[in-house]
This record gives sequence, C-alpha cells and structure tokens, in this order.
Amino acid sequence: MDLFDAAFALVVGEEGGYVFDPRDRGGETKFGISRRAYPWIDIASLSLQGARDIYQRDYWQKHHCGEMPWPWALAVFDCAVNQGGAVELAQAALGLGVDGAAGRETFMAMARAQDDAFHAYLALRAERYARAPEFAEFGRGWMKRLFRVAQAAEHPPR
Repeated sequence: MDLFDAAFALVVGEEGGYVFDPRDRGGETKFGISRRAYPWIDIASLSLQGARDIYQRDYWQKHHCGEMPWPWALAVFDCAVNQGGAVELAQAALGLGVDGAAGRETFMAMARAQDDAFHAYLALRAERYARAPEFAEFGRGWMKRLFRVAQAAEHPPR
C-alpha cells in the first residue's frame, strides 16, 4: 500500500464525515476539511475523492511527507491536518533549528532519529492539545487520536 493512502485512510477515519459543531473553531467540516480553512468549497457536498485531493496536495505534498520515514510521515501529516505547525514541532523534537521548512537536514535527522525523538514529537503534540482552549471539550478525543497515530506509526504499510 502507498504511504499516502495508508496515512490518508487513518487520518480521514479520525476526522469522520459531516459535522457542524458550534464548539469547533473549524465550523462546518466534512472529512476534516473545514469551512474556515476552505471558505470557497461547498463543504456539505465535498466528496471523499475531493477531500483526498486536498489532503494530498495541501498536507502530504506541502509538508514533503513522502520524503520522511513512515512514523514521521504519518505523525507529521496528522499534525498538519489536525493542529498545524507540524514541521516546526518535528524540528524542535529533533533538536534542529526551527524554520518550518521540511528539507534535507530535517529528513536526515528523521532518518537517524531514535524512538526518543519521535516520542518527544508526540509529547509536543500532546502539550499543544492540552493548551488549546477547547481541550476540556475535545481533549479526550484528541489524545485517543494521538495514541492511535502512535500505534499505527509502529507498523509501516505493506
């Protein structure tokens, strides 16, 4: 299975279908694509293929996830979709200068990284979730998502 396809299946499964929850800053969403981020899209009519195209172009390719080892590719992709600042957090966890540009130095550090650096990345994500104003409402779901991503990261797709 292609890495993007595996990552997309997991992330879109976490995001779910159509939701319009007034407590969610994203507002109207479908497959995790929000009206706030994509005001020109008819969210209610968005197809799964349309969401896949957006995920591939605006999250997977934009963050160069295809150039990362599987655990990092999955976690960075999920973070980009759900939290933002994905590359910056990865660079911080890897002890690199934080510039937000996923490039050669970042990819090499990911390839050499031990589990501690990857776990530090997940911890930074958890800390960011915990500081979000909506944590009381959505935190348990976010943490469960993070644990599922961590578990899936241990098993590269075949």
